[in-house]
Amino acid sequence: MKSRLCLLLFVFATLQCGAQSSPQYDLCIKNAHTQAELNQCAISEALHVDAELNSVYQNLLLKAKVVQGAQEKIKAAEDAWRLYRDAYIAAMYPVKDKQTEYGSMYPMDVDLLRASLTSEHIKDLRELHKQYEEMAH
Repeated sequence: MKSRLCLLLFVFATLQCGAQSSPQYDLCIKNAHTQAELNQCAISEALHVDAELNSVYQNLLLKAKVVQGAQEKIKAAEDAWRLYRDAYIAAMYPVKDKQTEYGSMYPMDVDLLRASLTSEHIKDLRELHKQYEEMAH
């Protein structure tokens, strides 16, 4: 329970710092009145961040065409990151019966953690994109 509280504090602190909170998410949680509504806000945020990741990733692959073999390495790195992300989330919530152990907030917690991890990864991909832009010039 203590680790769950720490995770929640981390996630909400991250959101308050603007690390991945979108205006749509902020509005959604402001208007949410039930846990189910909060869960829906979190999944919408995770989907929003995933869409941004996919866009940044595709743009990076296009930019990386200037260096032979770069796209394959970027794809391998992305595959490894996705495995890491999923394993990290599984490690944060290791109990088999998650709903019983973590409660009704579990779906929200996982989606917000996923969004937070993805937002940080987007920053890394943008830095990599800058590197390939410099190589192209």
